[in-house]
Amino acid sequence: MHPQEPESSSAPAAVLAPGHTFTTVTDQLSDMVLVRPYEGRWFLCLGVGFSLVMTLFTAAAYLLFQGVGVWGIDVPVMWGFAIVNFVWWIGIGHAGTLISAILLLLKQDWRTSINRFSEAMTLFAVACAGMSPLLHLGRPWLFYWLMPYPNTMGLWPQWRSPLVWDVFAVSTYGTVSVIFWYVGLIPDLATFRDRSKNRWAKMGYGVFALGWNGSAKHWHRYRTAYLILAGLATPLVVSVHSVVSLDFAVSVLPGWHTTVFPPYFVAGAIFSGFAMVVTLAIPFRAWYGLYDYITARHLDNMAKIILATSLMVGYGYFMEGFMAWYGSSSFEKFALLYNRPFGPYAHSWRMMVFCNVLAPQILWFKWARSNVGLLWVVSIIVNIGMWLERYVIVITSLHRDFLPSSWSMYHGTVWDYATYYGTLGFFFTLLILFIRFLPAISITEMRELVHKTQHGHGRTTEASPETGS
Repeated sequence: MHPQEPESSSAPAAVLAPGHTFTTVTDQLSDMVLVRPYEGRWFLCLGVGFSLVMTLFTAAAYLLFQGVGVWGIDVPVMWGFAIVNFVWWIGIGHAGTLISAILLLLKQDWRTSINRFSEAMTLFAVACAGMSPLLHLGRPWLFYWLMPYPNTMGLWPQWRSPLVWDVFAVSTYGTVSVIFWYVGLIPDLATFRDRSKNRWAKMGYGVFALGWNGSAKHWHRYRTAYLILAGLATPLVVSVHSVVSLDFAVSVLPGWHTTVFPPYFVAGAIFSGFAMVVTLAIPFRAWYGLYDYITARHLDNMAKIILATSLMVGYGYFMEGFMAWYGSSSFEKFALLYNRPFGPYAHSWRMMVFCNVLAPQILWFKWARSNVGLLWVVSIIVNIGMWLERYVIVITSLHRDFLPSSWSMYHGTVWDYATYYGTLGFFFTLLILFIRFLPAISITEMRELVHKTQHGHGRTTEASPETGS
């Protein structure tokens, strides 16, 4: 635990440490962007992220010139890192929608300190996810063929293709997430507009604040729009990853053709998403000293969700094996009961089980959930395990299917890894820029939380008596 962390003396159940007022909350959260000077470590992180982005651009350019053959994919393994990364990134994006939309509708105040951060993480993860299937097309400049648009040949997308389902699911999810994130930002952008000393920054924040003046009419419309968008975003938590799971479940390949995939994938998405939130939130609170805002209660609640979804994922693993044993398909039995745990990719399967099922069980103990360093390590292990899960699902079902004569091994090439690490760099670069130029914690909702703390639990129609500052 950080030596300056005040949680040892404060109640771990607190949503916000006591002693804060409208002014202190506004000053501390806005000064992170408007007053805090640029630091050397920020430039270092940006440089590392940008170098990985350049790696991504190099890998993508080489692929466009040479074709998707530069990846390790070949018959019979025609899906590789691209689809593995796509499913992994989409899963990471689910935590933001769950924290922002569902917990808002359930009136869970502990979401307040992490919802803005999680929403941004969702947007950046969806952006990374969208790259993989586009590059996997081979001719990404013709991506618009996947959309229904009027054309002289009267051609329409093949609606039975899972690729088309992904286009609609991911584009809908990304659009709603962007609008939801931006609407929540508007009052805070007005605060930045009013407090900024730089003329150009004031103009920039003012344009995106859309003329916000803190009037009762503005607050009423803001609350209505925010709740409507939360209601629209909530079904997406279930629907988007269910559609992604149907990419596999509608096939006839052993290991894929199973009805447990939609709930199993949704649970795994929430599992990996919350793990990524913990992975990023712990260094973020330490960097900016936000122990009063991201408290022990936030970490404890997220650890409990990780534990609960780990049990769901473990149940999914068990049911896959049980149904293969109980069923009559010898191909399913071979794929799930022999090839995965004992075949050539057994090391990936065993590591997956350890990371996703065994390692999170330590979170049953209060002392483990209270140990920030241990929780951070567990969250990283979960992120690794969930990537391995997608790798195991994709590769082990493809490399050995029905005919032994068509069996083959798959290994990612240097361009596979370059693309993957490049998307990681793209994600972290966007996140670093977001933290530096926009409020990573909602000022409006934190001021509202101060009001609840000081005046009971009645909901106020304004976050502050101030119009924007």
